[in-house]
This record gives sequence, structure tokens and C-alpha cells, in this order.
Amino acid sequence: MPGPAIRSVAGCVAAAALLAVAGYPAMAAEPIEIFDAHLHYNWEPKPHYQLDEVLALFRKHRVTGILATSRPNTGTQALVDAKADGLQVVPFIRPYRVRADIQTWFGDPVIFDLVQDEFKRGYYRGIGEFHLSGKSAENEWVKKTVDFAVANDLYLHAHADDEAVEILMRHNPKARIIWAHTGFGLPTERVSAMLSKYPKLWGELSYRSGIVDGAGKLTAEWRTLFERSPDRFLLGSDTWVPERWAAYGEIMAGYRAWLEQLSPDVAAKIAHGNARVLFADNR
Repeated sequence: MPGPAIRSVAGCVAAAALLAVAGYPAMAAEPIEIFDAHLHYNWEPKPHYQLDEVLALFRKHRVTGILATSRPNTGTQALVDAKADGLQVVPFIRPYRVRADIQTWFGDPVIFDLVQDEFKRGYYRGIGEFHLSGKSAENEWVKKTVDFAVANDLYLHAHADDEAVEILMRHNPKARIIWAHTGFGLPTERVSAMLSKYPKLWGELSYRSGIVDGAGKLTAEWRTLFERSPDRFLLGSDTWVPERWAAYGEIMAGYRAWLEQLSPDVAAKIAHGNARVLFADNR
């Protein structure tokens, strides 16, 4: 005859089954964890959200990893120094001191000095997010930056059109590039061709149009691309202005809505698995 403990467990199981049959909701599954691979914690001259508020947002929305950048790099340093439990912080060097550097960084040798000096902190995993368009990527200081990244085992996080991405790859075929926004509205055929041509290119999906239709349903072309190349995509919030921080929960919910339409293994890779693989040797 079963003992009291066994009878108690059996009773709980039976009760749960009865509740389910009666139409009561079962305990909600925990939302899929997300690695935010495009995050800015800008300090100009101070952050809009305090550090504890930002860390609370990550916990609330089950964000368990971040690719951290800031302008200047003070915000990234603060996120690293926080050593928050349950949060993998992957810091990238942002080649900007102020917003105006977006337009000029690639022709400014002082910025290259900034990158080299910041790298001496010893924990950075990449350079970016930086902005490039077309042939502006042919600049000598861009090539120096790409070569520096390759020599020091760093990723590049490029907000760039496809022409600029091609030029970055020509600078050094060993470059590893996270493609911010995956071309925005670039046709999926071109995105697919770029991923096929460059095995060390990953698409980050913030602000990427066309993934879902007006009803929130995953479009056929993006479903096909995700299923064909599940190892090549990352998610990001792109908190470049305070409004993006205010909408942080909505951004994560939007990702989860279409991730649920994919098979669990593909969804897990895009949500967090690919980032974990890329940054497995956390320094």
C-alpha cells in the first residue's frame, strides 16, 4: 500500500488533471529566454534609465544575455561592472564618443586610437555597432579596424547596407560580422545570398521589416529563411533612444509572438542559442 507521501503526490497529479479537463488553465509556461544582441546603454552625459532599472527590465522580460554597447563606452563598462546574476554581458567597443561621430568615425584616426585604448580593458568581444554606407567602407581606417578585429578575435557589429558588408568582407575574409538589422527592407533573396556567400555573417533582426504580415503571422519567405538557416540569426532591441527602453517589453513580446510560430528548436536558436554559441568563451 503506498505511503502518505506517495498518496499526496498522486493526489496532486490527479487534481491537476481534473483542473485541465474542467477547462482551468494549467500553469503558464515560462517565456522563452532571449539574448538581446543589439543593446545600447548610452550615457550622454548620463543615462536616461538608471542601471538598476535597466537590470530590472532584463529580469522582468527574461532577457538572459546582452550584446552591450554605449555612447560613449561608459554605459557598457557599468553593465560589465554590475556583474548581474543570470545575465551574460558581452561588451563591444563603440567607436563613438558623441552622436556626431556616426557620420565621421570611419575617417578619423582618433577613433581608431579610441578603439585600441578601450580594448586594453581586456574584456571586449567586438567592435560596433558602427554605421557604414556603400563605398564609405573602403576607407583605410575602416580596413585598419577590420584587421584589428580579426587580429584580436573580435566580432564586428555593422549597421551597413549590403555593399558595405561586401567591402568589409573584402578587407579581410576572416572577419566575423553581426549585420545589424539584416538589411532593413532588403529582399530575402539577397539576404539569403549574402548568408550563403559569407559563412561568418549573422543577421540581427531589430527593425527588420517583412518578418510578419499585418496580422502578426510569420511570412512564408522568412519562415523558409529561418528554417533553412536557423544558425544565422540573432534578436536585438536596439535601445538607441529612451523610447525603445520604454517599449522594451513590447519589443520582446513581439519577438516571442513569431518565435512561437517556429519549431521549438529553431525558435531557441534564434532567441538565444546562436548568441550563446558565438559568445561561449565569455571573457
